[in-house]
Amino acid sequence: MSNSDSIVFGAGCFWCVEAIFSEIIGVNEVLPGYTGGLRKNPTYEQVCSGATGHVEVVKVVFEPEFIDLTELFSVFFSTHDPTTLNRQGNDVGSHYRSVIFTSNQAQTKLANNAVLAAKESMVWNTPIVTTVEPLQEFYKAEHYHRGYYSLNSEADYCRAVITPKLDEFRSEFRRLIKQ
Repeated sequence: MSNSDSIVFGAGCFWCVEAIFSEIIGVNEVLPGYTGGLRKNPTYEQVCSGATGHVEVVKVVFEPEFIDLTELFSVFFSTHDPTTLNRQGNDVGSHYRSVIFTSNQAQTKLANNAVLAAKESMVWNTPIVTTVEPLQEFYKAEHYHRGYYSLNSEADYCRAVITPKLDEFRSEFRRLIKQ
């Protein structure tokens, strides 16, 4: 039996990030939540106010024997704009910042290497602002945020923002999608 691992990504609205990472082979669970701030047990409204310092994130629980962490970093960098500080599209605020939260030195080293590779790739015309930070306390988001896209795919935000990102992800990473 394999051992699972987890990594936490902040890449804009957690509804988008959850929808994408949920489709990847070897990913067992994707939990929307909050981390990186000062307040214990923050609510969605508190995080969105910008006063807590938390980020909307997803905790990706995966099986390293089926999906390599470096592949997850590739998906992370390809499915959001790592060059916009505190913004993803129309979503603005420090709670939407591009960040990788790591739980050990090995993850930190791989994450820093991934950020460096993204910078050196010259794919983006502006500097990468993604940070790598140690994971503190992870707080699960309220229940109504979990599986949001799968439950609300016809909602305006989902159709306008998430579906196009998912379509692009599916086209680029076909080999990583669960059957």
